[in-house]
Amino acid sequence: MAPRNRELMVRALARVEGEGRVDVTVREGRAEHVTLDIYEPPRFFESFLRDRHFLEPPDITSRICGICPVAYQVSACNAIEQACGLELDDNVRDLRRLLYCGEWIASHVLHIYFLHAPDFLGLPDSIALARHDREAVERGLSLKKAGNAILDAIGGRPIHPVNVRIGGFHRAPTAAELIPLSDQLRTALDHAVATVRWVSSFDFPDIELDHDLLALHDDSRYAIEDGEIRSSTGLRCTADEFPKHVVEHQVSHSTALHAELDGRRYLTGPLARYSLNSSRLGGVAAQAAADAGLGAQCRNPYRSIVVRAVEVVYAVEEALRIIDRYERPPQPFTAGSPIRTVGHGVSEAPRGLLYHRYEVDPAGLIRAAIIVPPTSQNQAAIEYDLRRAVDGNLMLADDELTTLCERTIRNYDPCISCATHFLTLTVDRR
Repeated sequence: MAPRNRELMVRALARVEGEGRVDVTVREGRAEHVTLDIYEPPRFFESFLRDRHFLEPPDITSRICGICPVAYQVSACNAIEQACGLELDDNVRDLRRLLYCGEWIASHVLHIYFLHAPDFLGLPDSIALARHDREAVERGLSLKKAGNAILDAIGGRPIHPVNVRIGGFHRAPTAAELIPLSDQLRTALDHAVATVRWVSSFDFPDIELDHDLLALHDDSRYAIEDGEIRSSTGLRCTADEFPKHVVEHQVSHSTALHAELDGRRYLTGPLARYSLNSSRLGGVAAQAAADAGLGAQCRNPYRSIVVRAVEVVYAVEEALRIIDRYERPPQPFTAGSPIRTVGHGVSEAPRGLLYHRYEVDPAGLIRAAIIVPPTSQNQAAIEYDLRRAVDGNLMLADDELTTLCERTIRNYDPCISCATHFLTLTVDRR
């Protein structure tokens, strides 16, 4: 029988883009203290942007993340373009959406196959998964390669793309240059559908979240690179109004800010996107979601892996559609200068809504920048769900309870947790 008083601590989380730990204290048979402690030193990107030229944010902010650099580039572009009053050519907009589809594919597949799936199969890591199911891992690698191919063809390289600029791109590819992508993506579509079938066969705990959900919405299609902000409790607002509703605050145990939506905890990301926009799916993606039994909404955090797989199907389909109708624009970008002092931009990073705000002076220099990433928005919800997981499973031994906490965090694919496993565990029983 597990003791009524105990402490569990994951001292360090192995990751690509962050450092943190998990602290759990149980007193008298209840979870008294549960935190996701982020101790990575602040990276000061908002400060780096001050006094930089207004054309520079896409290149600077892409360095924030090596997995989702396009999200930072697009939100930055949306904000600066709003300040400049720019209207983009339709084919340039299509190229931007195509580039974002590449990032969704690459990021989601990395999470599904190499970070999350081993949890459901009782395996320690993706190396063990390769031994257990080589075909699955090869399918994942093929899908990841397809996503990277889009990033390379449109962005100039798959990590920190260099072809993105305010108003569009430095160079637009010809239609003929995109034909090889179509061939690769048709195979990827089969792999994506097979991925949905594979992950939907996993065993999922029966859990429902009650957080408010926040995501972008587009009346005509599944929102990716822009849209209206909506919540599950009825909020509808523009990017300009985001700061009125989402307020960040510092917590003592984290160098990352937490956020509240109109004073409430909330969740952004795949579950929010799907639950607010599932009716905007079509074609193969809609059928894949139906076959997986997702329904109109999905609030089970463990089934987020299924939602991500459906979004991969959608991104592949959408990429094929864009390539099929693409015509090279007369100019790869629309030039302009700031006509407003402030610009706001949002887009849907793989992990959720990403907000940028820039103040620009008459000389075209940035005077202030605010960036609100999805992981910081989700931290309060993650901690809430960690506490609920601990309270509901106190009968478990320390090692089992620790594993459950790790799995709970991985459901949300936080950017601070880009590796598969946590490194050191200390148990202090009292």
